[in-house]
Amino acid sequence: MSTRPRARDLGVPFEGRPGPWNSITDVAGVEVGYATLIEGEGPLRVGRGPVRTGVTVTLPRGRHDHEPVLAAYFAFNGMGEVAGALAVAESGKLSGPIGLTNTHSTGTVRDALVAWSIREGVPGAWHLPMVGETFDGYLNDIDGMHVKAEHVDAAIERATSGLIAEGNVGGGTGMIMHGFKGGTGTASRVVEHAGGEYRVGVLVQGNTGTRPELRIAGAPVGQELLGYRARTRGAPSTKSIFVVIATDAPLDPHHLERVARRPVLGMGRLGNTGHETSGDIFVAFSVAAPEAPEQLEEPEYGVPKLPLTRRGVGAASDEERAAPTLILSALFKATVEATEEAIVNALVAAEDMTGRDDRSVAALPHEGLQQALRKYNRLSPVTPG
Repeated sequence: MSTRPRARDLGVPFEGRPGPWNSITDVAGVEVGYATLIEGEGPLRVGRGPVRTGVTVTLPRGRHDHEPVLAAYFAFNGMGEVAGALAVAESGKLSGPIGLTNTHSTGTVRDALVAWSIREGVPGAWHLPMVGETFDGYLNDIDGMHVKAEHVDAAIERATSGLIAEGNVGGGTGMIMHGFKGGTGTASRVVEHAGGEYRVGVLVQGNTGTRPELRIAGAPVGQELLGYRARTRGAPSTKSIFVVIATDAPLDPHHLERVARRPVLGMGRLGNTGHETSGDIFVAFSVAAPEAPEQLEEPEYGVPKLPLTRRGVGAASDEERAAPTLILSALFKATVEATEEAIVNALVAAEDMTGRDDRSVAALPHEGLQQALRKYNRLSPVTPG
């Protein structure tokens, strides 16, 4: 795991209260595992490298609990691929892991997850895991399709809760974000309500945005760093981000789809305007136990009630029964905030990388980031992240 600091460690200010790990794994049961492939150097030889890629697997209830979760997805800009998306849209359920990898390895990861589900005895006559992708072909021998089934199995075996790695790991290994080295990032938020707390966690795999548009905490960081090791001319750095959102709030698929729309606002806070060829795709799931239909209340004045029970937490309060829209708004806000921070965490954790044909992408310089924030009075006292 990288020992590089996270965004809060550098004094980047964020709204909202994070969970203990400030990670998608703050949602109970969620586990994340990586397989990172870094091999070779020099000129591209298709099928031989250089290799700068990998796979990330998110298990909504961990490796050993195969109960489906309620889920939904949303495509802000759909120039990308998501295996299993139609089944989630139709059923409102996700019955297996979520895989993230490079564009040309989507099928391999999908097949490997199906094989794993069969071996593990995951219930169901068929298996439709969700697999998303972003493009890493600027640094990686993407046509060589180096991600294999054994790498997917390894990512699942390594899946863990608690603090997880960020930056140049898993499916994010060869990615670029806002003209700097990108990759994988995570963050979480705690939403308080009268009956206790809900948690929202976000995991991003980003190959998105341009340097001139990058804003962090409102400061034009990209403009301030336009000349910093700008060797990525011609890099397809405006393409694609995949966001996984987990929560323990008892949301049905309709409300989860509404949550899944919100990451675009977190992207917008960072200056991303949405590009024509970008695949900006988001999936949200709830680990709360689905409630039996007879327990649900009828809507009042056309406002749907939230389901009122969830695994291991108990019934919701009278206040929640009376004001579900207030809870939803708080969950929306938490998703926006966690997405914003997860993207910045990916940028901060990433390290310089040289890949195919000696192409080099610089990581976001920490001192440069702090100088830009200080210039615009946005640098905060360091708070552990």
